[in-house]
Amino acid sequence: MLRKFKVSNFKSFDKDFILNLTEASGYDFNKDCIRNGTVNNAIIYGHNGVGKSNLALAIFDIIEHLTDKKINDFAYLNYRNAYNTSNVVDFYYEFLIDSRIVTYEYKKADYKTLVYERFSVDGEEQVLFDRTMGQYFTAKIEGVETLKKEINNNELSVLKYIKNNAALDNTIKNTVFLKFFEFIERMLFFRSLQQDRMFLGFENKSRLYVWKEIIEKGNVQDFEKFLNIAGIDCKLAIEEELDKKDIVFDFNGKKLPFEQIASTGTIAIAVFYYWYQSIREKSIVSFLFIDEFDAFYHHELSRLVVEKLKETGVQFVLTTHNTSILTNDLLRPDCYFLMNKQTISPLSKCTHKELREAHNIEKMYKARTFNVD
Repeated sequence: MLRKFKVSNFKSFDKDFILNLTEASGYDFNKDCIRNGTVNNAIIYGHNGVGKSNLALAIFDIIEHLTDKKINDFAYLNYRNAYNTSNVVDFYYEFLIDSRIVTYEYKKADYKTLVYERFSVDGEEQVLFDRTMGQYFTAKIEGVETLKKEINNNELSVLKYIKNNAALDNTIKNTVFLKFFEFIERMLFFRSLQQDRMFLGFENKSRLYVWKEIIEKGNVQDFEKFLNIAGIDCKLAIEEELDKKDIVFDFNGKKLPFEQIASTGTIAIAVFYYWYQSIREKSIVSFLFIDEFDAFYHHELSRLVVEKLKETGVQFVLTTHNTSILTNDLLRPDCYFLMNKQTISPLSKCTHKELREAHNIEKMYKARTFNVD
């Protein structure tokens, strides 16, 4: 699980910006939203322009240098903060892997160029590479003793170098090291706006083939059922023409291409379902971030999507402006986060009032009861 994340000098984040998912408040309701003392289901609110999308990009920066997943380089233009005078961007991650606290810190001069890396398990440093001090790294990981310790390529992560080149001994900490990589490999970010179907991590591909893959996985009828539950009354079929298969709406025998006549909201839910096919499979996705997840949804559909994600057990973070799902019936005050340009905090930390299950936190939010300092 992701426990904490900190970034500075990245896009809109000048000073340290910290997302802390370990501030659970001990509520007796919706206990499934918290796991191992860490928020498992989080929804972020904030005015336009406070940096919700940039927070997602910051968290998923790790994908570029630790995996071989294809990255949308355009999203990482204007990498450093315009006001900050530092030459490096600082990142800090804290994970819970096999009941052990794993921290990974790194600094970059730009999107590709690594300056510093430090990897620790339960507070014990395992790998350190400070390129400002030379081209040699140090490592306590068992199995790297004979590995060449010099790296001249500033775009190559020392952790990735060790993983790909060392014959690691079968030890507890080495298992944690490898499971850390597994977690990163399975992280997924996506958003489905009208002109922006962007995703990062998880899949090693450059574009989505939504209809093709729903068909290939044999999920057309399940997709139809999902749409019906979402309030979209329809019947789907598969149309094959010139060795190409496509999903179509079936109107009593008259078939029309799905993508040509579906509404913007229906297309958005189709893209969600495309990813949901993997998300609902146990342990396939490790961490999920959906930006503006319900931009085109009816409020009842928004709630349904959150409920479906909760059922999967996956750790997720969503951003939204939809206050109809700001309710203790769905999550709890320590799982809803309020964000401004400087900081982000759970609602439970944004007021001096003692929040209880019976409170209408949507009404309180609209009345500006909550303030993030």
